[in-house]
Amino acid sequence: MDQTQLLKGILEGCVLEMISQKEVYGYELIQLLKEKGFYIVAGTMYPLLQKLEKKSYIQSQLKISPDGPDRKYFSLTDEGRIYLNGFWDQWESIATAVEHIRGGQLDEK
Repeated sequence: MDQTQLLKGILEGCVLEMISQKEVYGYELIQLLKEKGFYIVAGTMYPLLQKLEKKSYIQSQLKISPDGPDRKYFSLTDEGRIYLNGFWDQWESIATAVEHIRGGQLDEK
């Protein structure tokens, strides 16, 4: 199975969750996701961040970086928090249903 298709559906929620935990800039977010086992490239991350900002789930602020050019830091908005809570509710529901199928016995007819 192509992992990319599964990832598309959950990446948005995972990114919002990480941003909810701390203000973060794009490259840092990519590195944090890699540490958690996700392989994300800039060509995937930056369009996703733009999409989330356009939906008003996150906001950005340009800050001075001691290591080079200024960085755009992202934080979660109130709308983003509401969306994120809904994402986790849906995740729990889907994960529970999948685990019931995976771990259960199908009735024979």
